[in-house]
Amino acid sequence: MAIWKIHGDGKNVLPGEVVAPNERLNWGRTIGLGGQHVVSMFGATFVFPIIMGLNPQLAILMSGFCTIFFLLVVKGKIPSYLGTSAAFVGGIAAIRAQGGTSAEVTGAILVSGLVLALIGVAIHFMGGKIVFKILPPVVTGAVVMLIGFNLAPVVATLYWPQDQWVGLTVMVVLIIGSIALRGFLGRIAIFLSLVFGYALSWILDLTVGKITSYDANVGEITEHFRVNWGSVGSSDWFGLPPMSDEANGIVGIHAPSFSLTFIVLVLPGVIALIAENAGHVKAVSEMTGEDLDPMMGRALAADGMATVMASAVGGSPTTTYAENIGVMAATKVYSTAAYAMAGLIAILLGFSPKFGAIISATPGGVLGGITVVLYGMIGLLGAKIWMENGVNFGNPLNIMPVAAGLILAIGDTSLNFTDSFALSGIAFGTIAVIVLYHLCKAIAPAHMRDDMAEQVRPDAPLPDRTGAAEARPDLPDPDKQLV
Repeated sequence: MAIWKIHGDGKNVLPGEVVAPNERLNWGRTIGLGGQHVVSMFGATFVFPIIMGLNPQLAILMSGFCTIFFLLVVKGKIPSYLGTSAAFVGGIAAIRAQGGTSAEVTGAILVSGLVLALIGVAIHFMGGKIVFKILPPVVTGAVVMLIGFNLAPVVATLYWPQDQWVGLTVMVVLIIGSIALRGFLGRIAIFLSLVFGYALSWILDLTVGKITSYDANVGEITEHFRVNWGSVGSSDWFGLPPMSDEANGIVGIHAPSFSLTFIVLVLPGVIALIAENAGHVKAVSEMTGEDLDPMMGRALAADGMATVMASAVGGSPTTTYAENIGVMAATKVYSTAAYAMAGLIAILLGFSPKFGAIISATPGGVLGGITVVLYGMIGLLGAKIWMENGVNFGNPLNIMPVAAGLILAIGDTSLNFTDSFALSGIAFGTIAVIVLYHLCKAIAPAHMRDDMAEQVRPDAPLPDRTGAAEARPDLPDPDKQLV
């Protein structure tokens, strides 16, 4: 990792100046910036583990370790925070629907992380152009879209029925907050809406009393309070996340186990992670003015190995975060020292079981309001990839494979091979898009292939992640900086 030198007087960033990755402000300001990065990534990093049925305290803890690991692998040249990835949410929802355990979930994630790491190593030696040949924008956009829209039934059947009115209120607050709030508050709209929904649920428990609705803890309609702090009082202030005991409803540290059927369901998320990391490297390169393309392979390999490390102990998959690009764009501080401090702060937070218990007690209705927006945004980021790359859907080579793959995935269609193995939903749709696209390209007439050649550009923009990065009108748009 780079040894950071002091920028200017260590206190101020003058107009027109930026703090480079190998520079830093004084340690007080650097620690403060690290805390700002933690708050920026916080909402999505612990919301997604809850949605995936994993431990949010462990996710925060491992995100800190993984961020520091990432900085070491990229030699301190790419400022980035590695938070929980949304790319695998769809596949994990399918695993849960089939009765898969948390160990099988993390086993599938671990294999996907290893695949991403190997792809990163290959790209490091072969060059980044290979990515765009195998996964042109029309394919990448389709995969990101089908991952998001395949999740619609999860909202409709799991979260929304738990408390529809709280869900509706939180949804409206999140949408309005992401538009109306300015600066840093706008970038943490997810976190603020979650806090609002949590408080609203608690107030309703005190004033209205119990609610009769679907209870995800028991899997049936019961009369219960919205906020259940039963495990908060018994949790310690300091200590490791708990060991998993799924028989008693406790998910924590555990060893992964492996199922080929479930691994196939999760693997398409690797494509989204490639897009996320490539977009992040390009965005940082534009903002810092440094050519970081030679580091793309390292970034992918580092994220892949970080996901392996996190899932090996029962944690969540990781990815680079666009929320933190927004912080850098606002402050003009690209110092990797701030990210190292953010990693250390996250590790400290991760050593509080009571903090983790409070997060885990987030009411289902609150998650319903948040996920209805987040899942939709994941899907629409696929359309964003198409728009930014000028994908022409008047060309049958583009529209036909994508049309088939989207319907197969969104409709959760299955292709059964044996009684114990089937391709379905996201996995089936992704394979259909990739295989059919390249098959059609091989037999397509020249004018169709020529149209595609204009769209597959090594410098083409990609989204920074498949989660929810709020675009701010008063700050540089990190995605626009990819152009």
